[in-house]
Amino acid sequence: QVQLVESGGGSVQAGGSLRLSCKIAGSTDGLTYSTMRMGWFRQAPGKEREGVARIDEIGATAFPDSVKGRFTISRDNAKNTLYLQMNSLKPEDTAMYYCAAIGVTGNSDPKYCTGGYCFRDWGQGTQVTVSS
Repeated sequence: QVQLVESGGGSVQAGGSLRLSCKIAGSTDGLTYSTMRMGWFRQAPGKEREGVARIDEIGATAFPDSVKGRFTISRDNAKNTLYLQMNSLKPEDTAMYYCAAIGVTGNSDPKYCTGGYCFRDWGQGTQVTVSS
């Protein structure tokens, strides 16, 4: 199992921007960070966890319609760090945001899956609050 530590959350007004970071430590199953499929998820109070972005080992990305055009996911393999740039934030983006690692294809609980991959390892989350 890898260790994931998110940072960068906070409070922002609608229309603002935040950049989340996720530092990854460790390796598992023969994978190092540069070969891991990574994702970002969020969970608002009373709602199911949902995926908001994923990036694979060659840099291909995927986003749900709810954030497409506003969120960008990127990775710095030299720093073992994953990023989520969030622009034009809306109050409905308010949630705990989680970094996820070890994305694999196959069937799993949908709340752990996004962009064709289901994720195994999770960080503790960072809170994002968007006020109107």
